[in-house]
Amino acid sequence: MNIREEFEKREKGFMSPFGCLSAESRGRMKKEPPCPIRTAFQVDRDRIVYSNAFRRLKYKTQVFLSPLGDEYRTRLTHTIEVAEIARTIARAMRLNEDLTEAIALGHDLGHTPFGHGGEEILKEIYSPDFTHKEQSLRVVDVLENNGQGLNLTHEVRDGILKHSKGYGKIIPDDPDEQAFTIEGNVVRIADIMAYLNHDLDDAIRSGVISQSQVPDSCVKILGRTHSERANSMIKDLVFSTNVRGDKLWLQMSDEVYSTMTELRQFLYENVYRSPRVHGEFVKAKKILSELYTCCLENENMFQRELKAMQMESCNHDNQPNERIVCDFIASMTDRYALDLYSKIFFPSPQF
Repeated sequence: MNIREEFEKREKGFMSPFGCLSAESRGRMKKEPPCPIRTAFQVDRDRIVYSNAFRRLKYKTQVFLSPLGDEYRTRLTHTIEVAEIARTIARAMRLNEDLTEAIALGHDLGHTPFGHGGEEILKEIYSPDFTHKEQSLRVVDVLENNGQGLNLTHEVRDGILKHSKGYGKIIPDDPDEQAFTIEGNVVRIADIMAYLNHDLDDAIRSGVISQSQVPDSCVKILGRTHSERANSMIKDLVFSTNVRGDKLWLQMSDEVYSTMTELRQFLYENVYRSPRVHGEFVKAKKILSELYTCCLENENMFQRELKAMQMESCNHDNQPNERIVCDFIASMTDRYALDLYSKIFFPSPQF
């Protein structure tokens, strides 16, 4: 019995019957021999962490575009916070922590530069069907590893695809919106717990809002600090979740659930749609729109940039140019987009 098999045996002893055992994974799209040391989900986690797309997250916007302050969240620190919250919940419920972590670390790999503003821009200039969750799946299936993809397990791929709730319910009723593993659904909830907390924290730090503007009910029920709010949300989910029949149902108390919904509404109205934040996204829209058009019209330049971003092999599935340009734009970091725009459209002194 090798190390992986010993760990898989231990999983059966300590995991909840509702968790997803590594040994019972539905496998990968392309069969490959198992690792003698790591479980299937541990392999997935490592492939994600070592990917180009994961490294790019450090220079992608969470809320504030290209923030100069070192303490503001980026898409990478958001991802790490989601993973930590999700693992805490999974550990408390005796679920598969490795599966939970892999989904959390991969959930935003397809996110655009300039945050959700970049996603809205690609909906306008490329396709109304564009979503960062589907782009994240395309990253791990197609774009990474020189166009070969990461060949992740079906459980991780499904969790990545089902993580996003948009402005829908925190815990969805529709089975089609839910991951087929409980771990995938934990990540979905951990994602909103993370951004409700850190986006509020960053908005206060930046001066977009003040602490006094935060609804009294949110402070009273969830807490005043990031730590207090996170603990309130996590404990409420863990202790409210129950078993019905042969299924574990993730639930929250009405009080905490409605307060989280209220806090999300507050952030949309006072932060995400605030004149200061929205004004920066208007600028970002112009940048990405003009880069998209330029890439379509200048094949030689576009191929050079694909090579520079190590994406020259990403068209192995013979997609139209618009699809490849969309992949390129979505893969950019904020600073890459700003630098490329400057190089193409700004005059440079010749003497």
